Amino acid sequence: MIAVDLGIDVKTAALLSTAFAFPYALIQPVLGVTGDFFGKTKLMNASVMVMALAALVCAIASNFSLLVAMRIVAGLVAGGVFPVAMALLGDLVPINQRQVAIARLLGIALTANVLGASISGVIGDLFGWRGVFAILGSFSLLVSALAFWAFRNVKLGEPKPFNRAAVVANFRGIMADPRAKFCFGAVFLEAIFIQGLFPYVGLLLRQIGETRASIAGLLIGCFAAGGIVYSLAVPYLVRALPQNRLMVIGGAVAGGSLALIAFHWPWQTQIGVFAAFGFGFYLLHSSIQVHVTDLSQTARGAAASLHSSSFYSGQAVGPIIYGFGFAHGGAEPTIVTGALVVVGVGLVCAKFLRRPT
Repeated sequence: MIAVDLGIDVKTAALLSTAFAFPYALIQPVLGVTGDFFGKTKLMNASVMVMALAALVCAIASNFSLLVAMRIVAGLVAGGVFPVAMALLGDLVPINQRQVAIARLLGIALTANVLGASISGVIGDLFGWRGVFAILGSFSLLVSALAFWAFRNVKLGEPKPFNRAAVVANFRGIMADPRAKFCFGAVFLEAIFIQGLFPYVGLLLRQIGETRASIAGLLIGCFAAGGIVYSLAVPYLVRALPQNRLMVIGGAVAGGSLALIAFHWPWQTQIGVFAAFGFGFYLLHSSIQVHVTDLSQTARGAAASLHSSSFYSGQAVGPIIYGFGFAHGGAEPTIVTGALVVVGVGLVCAKFLRRPT
């Protein structure tokens, strides 16, 4: 819809995802340190406000350059919300309860993703893409104001004074853990081959004759719905299966579902495929996140920021890789290759991610 309205091709419009994700990835270490030293809740609230204002400017943007600029601004501050919340959760919840707590946090976020993806498709059909940004910005501005009010008297300990030597030591300590390279490398590949596909869902649907934006939103919403199912099932899963087995299952389900997308089933069938896709992804991803929150006991914000930096670097690169693959090898081989990588990520993580004894 943006491509048609602004007179650009779809692959160029898909780079709006990269414009958001790449600065998100680059700024993450700075935001993680900011949260650790100056206060996590203050950073979260301010970030939501800036994102809201950027979305409102997008709603009235008259050209693609301004749209890209505002997505870059939003990307620069978006990492001050969910990754910081995950770090805060790591401060508050002991390790033996953390996977369930992370799942609950994901469940809340994914409920919003389901509503956002589904409703934005409907808004897009009714009011165009500008309406999506206008409503997103207005709602986020309200949330930001309520959050500032709700947290006005909440104290979560005195912020630590900034110490450059401590920051360097924290990052070195995180990377000294042998799990770090597997955690960050795994989520980088996840994001390339899972999240990187999402800007092309509408394009893939057009190949089977479905042009409604609401259907693309529905399928992406089903991916998030699969994550909600995971968040509800995780207390039972962690009791029934060891974590390395969960990683293998998550990689297999996510990779298998991704491969099925390459067959261009009718969109009604793809509802179940995308739901399974989301379930497998979040099963694998949250198992990795447990290890991320355990890489440092004193700088979880920094560890979470490196995790998000890796993930969003992959999300930034993903649309470019898929665009190149679609243009030169075709959609089906590109998607199947991504599916094999996702399965491999689950197997490698299951083998190498172990808590030190």
